[in-house]
Amino acid sequence: MSYFSSIPQAPADSILNLSVMSKADPSSSKVDLGVGAYRDDNGKPWVLPVVHKASTRLATDPAFNHEYLPVGGLPALTGGAQALIFGHNSPAVEDKRVYTIQTISGTGANMVGAVFLKQFKRPENAAVYISKPTWGNHRSIFQTAGHEVREYRYCNYETLGLDIDGMLEDLRAAPKGQIVVLHACAHNPTGIDPTAEQWQQIANVMEEREHFPFFDCAYQGFATGDVDRDAFAIRLFVSRGFELLVAESFAKNMGLYGERTGCLHAVTKSSDLIPMVSSQLNRLSRATVSTAAAYGAKVAGTVLQDPELYSEWLGNMTEMSSRIKTMRDALRDKLVALGTPGSWDHVSNQIGMFSFTGLSKAQVAALREKYHMYLTEDGRISVAGLNTNNIDYAAKAIDDVVRNVK
Repeated sequence: MSYFSSIPQAPADSILNLSVMSKADPSSSKVDLGVGAYRDDNGKPWVLPVVHKASTRLATDPAFNHEYLPVGGLPALTGGAQALIFGHNSPAVEDKRVYTIQTISGTGANMVGAVFLKQFKRPENAAVYISKPTWGNHRSIFQTAGHEVREYRYCNYETLGLDIDGMLEDLRAAPKGQIVVLHACAHNPTGIDPTAEQWQQIANVMEEREHFPFFDCAYQGFATGDVDRDAFAIRLFVSRGFELLVAESFAKNMGLYGERTGCLHAVTKSSDLIPMVSSQLNRLSRATVSTAAAYGAKVAGTVLQDPELYSEWLGNMTEMSSRIKTMRDALRDKLVALGTPGSWDHVSNQIGMFSFTGLSKAQVAALREKYHMYLTEDGRISVAGLNTNNIDYAAKAIDDVVRNVK
């Protein structure tokens, strides 16, 4: 008998499987709305001009090398990431109450944070609460780290807006001291974000119930084009005195998808706690990846630390977020013009890379089989996959399945 004979088959990752099916489809009319990566108006991956400049600068730097980074990561990246998330004049940063460690993108930040909390959470039986729905990997990450995972209501499936009452009710009903995963901006998969007033309400309940916030921030600057606006929720919670963790990714906003560049931030009540927190996070990182990847960190660190490149980067993000907003409005307008049954305002009202369309599983299957359109079973589309060359085709296909498939 094989040592491995008792191992069951793991369920397929639905998003990765969707990508495989799309790539294998030879149809010239194929529309891939599943991939969570930016595409330009020709449907091609886009290397940000500022990233190209930073890469060129690194390539021509005689001091460039491939040495290991420190266990905590590249200071140019971690310092720049702190300023980006918390603000350039953040009291928490100035008071040295923040520790930042470089991670393997946002996924690695979530996992390091999950393992850290499993070892040190209070109470020891605290569960992790994730939104319903959430990014497909959240549940797997926290369960793999050994946490019990529960859900709180988030999406109102009738209006395709935020179910703020249900969310607050569930957070109030949870036992005190639970860990709550919050999307800082551009909620994945719904594109539904709380308003500033609703964030205050969420913070009120979190404070009342002594819950611990774990923010996942994968789209800062990419959501609205404004890095400060996209960091509003995190900075609000910090200003109100919360201790918290923030997982940060530079995959989307710098287009460094395959470079796996990210950070995990820990905010404490006192600088006296930082030596203990940092030592444990460093230990966990050392035990899993030894040191984080260097190249993407050097690219991102160069952009974050150079005022001219940083300004250009803000412009690149505005270009990406503006194109996505244009495609949102175009899809809504075309569906309205076609007289497609139902309201489609939610497509424009949602934000970020994704839109939660409200299409059923049967309609999604029909789009794939009849029109070679690829989107997740829950009806989520990557708006970045739409462009001026396929928007009419996509709108007519959606119109057809909404009318004829239930």
